[in-house]
Amino acid sequence: MTQGAPRDTAQRAARDAGNHASPGSAVLHGHAVTERGTRGQVARLILELGPSTAATLGGRLGLTPAAIRRHLDNLINEGLIETRTARTYGNRGRGRPAKLFVITDAGRSAFEHAYDDLATGALRFIAQTSGPEAVAEFARRQVSELERRYAPIVATSEDLSSRVQALAEALSADGYAASAGPAPAIGPIGTTGTANGEQICQHHCPVAHVAAEFPQLCEAETEAFGRLLGTPVQRLATIAHGDGICTTHVTCTERVKKTIESGGL
Repeated sequence: MTQGAPRDTAQRAARDAGNHASPGSAVLHGHAVTERGTRGQVARLILELGPSTAATLGGRLGLTPAAIRRHLDNLINEGLIETRTARTYGNRGRGRPAKLFVITDAGRSAFEHAYDDLATGALRFIAQTSGPEAVAEFARRQVSELERRYAPIVATSEDLSSRVQALAEALSADGYAASAGPAPAIGPIGTTGTANGEQICQHHCPVAHVAAEFPQLCEAETEAFGRLLGTPVQRLATIAHGDGICTTHVTCTERVKKTIESGGL
């Protein structure tokens, strides 16, 4: 596929950004190693700084104008970055507008996948050396920070619907593109008074590639949702397992209680 080549090249550049050649590898690979490593550092710096001029990038990395231009041209040819013209306000003096270099979607995706590879490798090592329970404990610790930050946000809402909405908004702020709303009815078709509860849908998962191999990450997140909302929850679908959306059903215990008392269930 035509999209595969830019991504493969992008992933190599992302990996090179974190690699520093040892004396031994420099002897083996020579100038090519240094070139790839520096090019990866340029791409990473653009990702961190946002739109940047060649002068800014060269100054940060200690590269000559000719060297930084060479790396930038290579990154453009590989589809990792692109150029934009800097916007000017008021009277602009003589000369051309500054050219800015920005990361492309392919370049950004490459770094995300490179981090996924690193995280997956680390979890494999934990699983092999300490067992699956150690992976589960790691997942719980990772989610505990999320839970700590979300707790005061969710706690400000009194009813369950508002708490679910607050949780979805907090997740969206962290890049999960979450939404909340009433869950589909549960029970036989035609049943009246069936408790349906609420539903949280996450349209993006930053750790989907890692969670596909280590479902403990999804399980820990689901457990945290239950504690934050103070009610039973159930994960119905996950992006990591190939579903388009991560869907979590939230049980409205008060509604269930009333339905049972009325003989609806």
